[in-house]
Amino acid sequence: MSRQVANIIIAGFSATGKSLVAKEVARRLNWNFIDTDAEIVKLAGKSIDEIFQQDGENRFRELEREVIRKACQQRQTVIAIGGGAIVDRRNHELLAENGLLFCLEAKPETIYQRLFQNATYGCETEVRPLLATNNPLERIKQLKASRQPYYASVDWTIHTDRLSLSQVAEEVIRGWQLLHGAFPERDSSVASLPQNDKERRAGKDIACWVETATQSYPVFVGYGLLEKLGEKIKETGLSGAVTIISDETVFSIYGRKVESILQNAGFAVNTFAVPPGEETKNINSAIKIYDFLVEQRVERDDMLIALGGGMVSDLAGFVAATFLRGMSWIPLPTSLVAMVDASIGGKVGVNHPQGKNLIGAFYQPSFVLADIQTLNTLPDRELTSGWAEVIKYGLTLDREFFEFLEANADKLIKLEPNAVAEAIARSAAIKAQIVSEDEKERGRRIILNYGHTIAHGLEAATQYKRFLHGEAVAIGMMGAAKLSQSLGLLSSDIVQRQQSLLQRFGLPTRCELRARSEAISEVSKAMELDKKTRARAIRWVLLTDIGQTTIRSDIPRRDVLAILQELSQSG
Repeated sequence: MSRQVANIIIAGFSATGKSLVAKEVARRLNWNFIDTDAEIVKLAGKSIDEIFQQDGENRFRELEREVIRKACQQRQTVIAIGGGAIVDRRNHELLAENGLLFCLEAKPETIYQRLFQNATYGCETEVRPLLATNNPLERIKQLKASRQPYYASVDWTIHTDRLSLSQVAEEVIRGWQLLHGAFPERDSSVASLPQNDKERRAGKDIACWVETATQSYPVFVGYGLLEKLGEKIKETGLSGAVTIISDETVFSIYGRKVESILQNAGFAVNTFAVPPGEETKNINSAIKIYDFLVEQRVERDDMLIALGGGMVSDLAGFVAATFLRGMSWIPLPTSLVAMVDASIGGKVGVNHPQGKNLIGAFYQPSFVLADIQTLNTLPDRELTSGWAEVIKYGLTLDREFFEFLEANADKLIKLEPNAVAEAIARSAAIKAQIVSEDEKERGRRIILNYGHTIAHGLEAATQYKRFLHGEAVAIGMMGAAKLSQSLGLLSSDIVQRQQSLLQRFGLPTRCELRARSEAISEVSKAMELDKKTRARAIRWVLLTDIGQTTIRSDIPRRDVLAILQELSQSG
């Protein structure tokens, strides 16, 4: 059975705390919450007791099936179901197809005590009709025994007799974190938000989950999320001191605020700021950070926070991967390119004078927290640069998303909240899906390098001083599209659509090298040192249609030089 485990379903007998636990889990995950019994009451316009007395159990079960069917259409929802719902085969199959099933267990005596003797556990106070007998304890034993085979068929069982509600909620989240990556046939976006559900997306923090062999973590996207940083760290189970790695410009805007938020949450905080700019991302900067960490006596159980754009994320992540053989780290991206690309997927590293990111590792963070509000302080050129990576996702992997960008370009440029939140969440989900499939770029992840071969060549050949990364990527994507067209892989109409969208966002589509042969030669040489080469042949990501790509390693150098020549011409 193919499973799309995008929900958490809480089952179990009465008085095991299903509704309250489900509500608490939903609060901690920032998910939706549905209590199917409460929905039945709304649908029927009468209490469950009245439904049983006036309409009979069969009518109740019909309503229950209808409510469960609707609930299973949701995503990122914690669903508390009635004690007998799982007995119905249709309910059980539908629930199992659309979520991870958790059963809250308790001994009959515990259930009896909670229902009839005290309310210290905070469970449902209403005694269900099926338990309203002269000997309720015996009835609990009988009814529970009849349902036990169904309760035993769930994914995770929690015995609640001696646990508080908070402890049960923690165990549900722990089970979810351990299990939801174990179903490769499920919806690969798992925690991704439904693309057409704007209201729910606006109210959610989790845009997607990244699930690799080494780590499983959420990507939080939303407005004002910096205020929740301490809470998110504690929910993840991290502890210890925090060292914030930032650049001087970003730290001047957000550094003190983040320090205060962490200190108020009880964390000891150190800070190290580096000069801004891609030229800072080198091994010498990493060594300076190592020296600082040694001086501060930072331990392996402490954590690093990368506060800034893609350069800071790459540099701080590289330090986290290598200091003390690896420590926890959390990206807080403040640039658009970092939110949708650099902070997701664990590619960390520093530049070598002859090539970008030649020294690095794959090292996943504990989670990513992107506060969209920080884009309001981003310089216009930096913001414009970031849209190149967003457009790349539509071009290479998602035609519908590309069309969304075409239709909403004006809103996105003006940073209209709903449109921007949707674009960032969908971009993050696309990146997360690819990373989850191919953590170390042995296969499909190379698609994300569309335009990057030329881009990295441009950046290295100009010592990382002339182009912002997104600007270079935009030019590189035009080069890759023109190369695709010259090989007969792509129509001129698609090349024009790509160029038009890049230009609408204010991105460059030419490098204006004025056809200088020596400059073109420098770019070509830098491209050949790019880390995507194999057996000394460049692996080109080429476009065959919007949302469709191919990988080629047999492109003659003369064809590449011709494209660079075309890109360098003005006009």
